[in-house]
Amino acid sequence: MTRQRTGPIVAVVAFAALGVAAWARESAPPATGSAEAPAFEHADLVRLSPVDEVWIDPKGKTVVVGGRILLDRGPIEVFACPVRTKEHEAIVATKAPARLVHAALLAIGLDPGRPVGFQPEYRAAAGPRVAIRMRWRDAEGREQECPAQDWIRDSRTGEALATDWVFTGSEFWRDPADGREYYQADGGDLICVSNFPSATLDLPVESSASNDALLFEAFEGRVPPRGTPVELILSARR
Repeated sequence: MTRQRTGPIVAVVAFAALGVAAWARESAPPATGSAEAPAFEHADLVRLSPVDEVWIDPKGKTVVVGGRILLDRGPIEVFACPVRTKEHEAIVATKAPARLVHAALLAIGLDPGRPVGFQPEYRAAAGPRVAIRMRWRDAEGREQECPAQDWIRDSRTGEALATDWVFTGSEFWRDPADGREYYQADGGDLICVSNFPSATLDLPVESSASNDALLFEAFEGRVPPRGTPVELILSARR
């Protein structure tokens, strides 16, 4: 795999930065949105796609992404993945592809750093720190909000995750057969808790993806029930 700053994502960013709702989809993944209405109203935000649930607040420098709860217990490698990707090992499925979330982060002024490296030795993921908050409605219909870390339990300490994510930016892979570029995080690695070079957002600490060494799990009792509509609110950590 080769890391590139050019290609289809540049067109996405240009449109997103201008607040235009559509983008060139020749090499984009299928839409991940649904016919369902978004869980919350966002009349004051800029929606980046008519089908995918991603909004930006250019003045407030925040990104809002729609999703739903997948897992409320058990070990995880990913906190959030696009729907129909790594749903068996993520807490949240987002109704948007990873590349559009990447574009939204660029549109609010964040520049990606670099993915995790493993050769010749471990090199931590790096980039601007991103705060992620979760919004949902409880069984009584009351709006709730908390840091995303509250839903992730560190199996070593029994406590909630104490680390922010960093915007690493994933990578592109070019198919030698037809020359098309693919944004690697669209395969499921949008917001990771195990280190992956393909992650859009990763933890800047060493975290194995080996099944017998996973460090994190869904925080049972804190994560809302499976199927609950949620929103992720991403912003630069101040």
